Order: sequence, then C-alpha cells, then structure tokens
Amino acid sequence: MSALKPLKRLVTDWFLGGMLLAVALAWLFPDIGRHGGALHAESLINAGVFLVFFLHGINLSTEQIRKGLSNWRLHIMVQVFTFALFPLAWLAVDRLFGTHLPPALMLGFFYLCALPSTISSSVALTGSAGGNVPAAILNASLSSLLGVFLTPWLISLVADANGGIDLGETLIDLSLLLLLPLVLGQALRPLWGRFFARYKRYTAVFDKLVILLLVFASFSDSVAGGIWQQQGPATLVIAFVGSALLLAAMLWATTRSARALGFNHEDEIAAVFCATKKSLAAGAPMAAIIFGANPALGLILLPIMLYHQMQLIVCSVMAERYASRGHALARAQASAA
Repeated sequence: MSALKPLKRLVTDWFLGGMLLAVALAWLFPDIGRHGGALHAESLINAGVFLVFFLHGINLSTEQIRKGLSNWRLHIMVQVFTFALFPLAWLAVDRLFGTHLPPALMLGFFYLCALPSTISSSVALTGSAGGNVPAAILNASLSSLLGVFLTPWLISLVADANGGIDLGETLIDLSLLLLLPLVLGQALRPLWGRFFARYKRYTAVFDKLVILLLVFASFSDSVAGGIWQQQGPATLVIAFVGSALLLAAMLWATTRSARALGFNHEDEIAAVFCATKKSLAAGAPMAAIIFGANPALGLILLPIMLYHQMQLIVCSVMAERYASRGHALARAQASAA
C-alpha cells in the first residue's frame, strides 16, 4: 500500500494541476500572458520572485547550516554532481543525438542540467528518509547560492548557437532579483524571523503560485511565437523519456558514488537526494532573466517541468525504502549491542 502513496500524491497535487491549467490557458489566451501582454506578467513575476527569495532568506536557519559544515566530502560530491557531472552527461548526449533533436529542447535539457538543487524537497525527503538533515540544508542552500552565478555561466558556454546571452548583465539581474532579497532576508532574520516562522507554510504556496505565473507567461510567449505549432507530439515524448532517463542515471550514479566514498547511511541519503534534485523554483525565474522574451522559453522549460514531478515521485518511493532500511540497521545495531 505504501508504494501507492506517491501516486496518490501525484493525483491530488494541486501544483501539478495548476501547471496543466497554466499551459492550457496559455494555449487558449496567449495574448494575455505574453511579454508585453494585457497582464504585464513580467512585472508581476519580478515582484513575486523578489518576495519569494526574501521569504526564503528570512526562513533559512544559519544555525542548521553551520552544523553541516564539517562533512566536506559530502559537500564536494553534491556540488560536483550538480554543476559538473550533470552538464557533462548532457554533453555526451548532445554529441550522440543533438543534431536529431529540436535545438530549443536540447537547450532546455542543458538548462535542466545546469540548475542548482532544490532546498525544500531535498531537505524534506532527507528528513523523512532518516538522512543527515543539516548536511542537506547546507548543500541545498549552497547549491542555490552557487547557481546564481554558475547556471548563467554554464548556459553562456552553449548559448552562442542559440542567440547567446549577455553574461555580465544576466549576473547583475540575477543578483538583484535573487541574491539581494536572500541576503536581506538573512539580515532581517534576527528581527522578523520568529514572526515569519509562524506563516512559513504559506511561503511554499506563494512560491508555487509565482512558478505557475511564470509557466503561464513562458508558454504564452511560445504559443504566440508559433513554437508549439512547429513541434509535434513527439517533442513531448522525447522530453518525457529524456527526463526519466536522466533522473534514473543520476540516481544510480550518486548512489554508487556515495557507497564508493564510504558514506554512512545518513550521509548517503543526503548525497543522493541533494545531488539529483533540480530546482524548478529557482529555474523558472532564472529562465525568465537568462532567456528574456525568447519565444521558445516554454520549450526550454519543458524538461525541468517534467523532471520536477518525476524526482518528487521517485524520491518519495526511495525515501520510504531508505527509512525502512534505517530502522532495520538500528535494530541490528541494538541487537549487536
């Protein structure tokens, strides 16, 4: 019965339904959400993203981060997978199949590979599985901060063939929109931290609403620009299969690497869940800044939208299995003692 829980969660997940609704509305009413459209979504998105990262900053516990500082091998493994091995995996696939796939979709897969890890789901799943939560908090937070600089830099390495990006201007925009509110939130945490902690559960809801607005706006631009009319159903199938294979490969590779490095049960859980996650919460607003009003933005975001749902479902199943294994290890140690 426990194996059905992730599937039930998928069916009842309002965020997944919201994404499907946002795509449908963009298809029906693209002129409302497009860049410069009636909704002026780009202004609403900027304000929403700033507030989201301010709330993340004010709710981020520096004490928990300090507790995880000493495990440097775990930290290096997570960040190497996140910002090096994921892009290298894309490079190998691009050499083999890149010429046979739509360029915007391949750019979308690279964008997925260049994104930082998530914070909320990495920490939540690590906790439910019985893993090293302070290490998960540190790595997910560090990944998000590094992503402000490393993600656009990585994109700039492959974006020349896709119109290019102004790396300096992009870094400034990302710093003002993502890093500045995060720093402000941390600075104001001693004064307002307790107040905002009472309403912390609403932060995730607001976070998702901003993402839904971004999805609506990006797909509106794509529909208005005729991108989806040029693509057939095969594009969606390719994006789905590619995302699933990437997740499976990285889960296998991180698990093997953690065991080869001799990590204990708790550290293995943190390593696997942090190193394989990719953040839609950071990816959607960053894409709006990095790619601007690119009409193919909906196609670029498609891989991370699919990967996001897959990682939650698969890792939820893994978390339950890790928890069961942890209980068995604890019983064995108790018996041995």
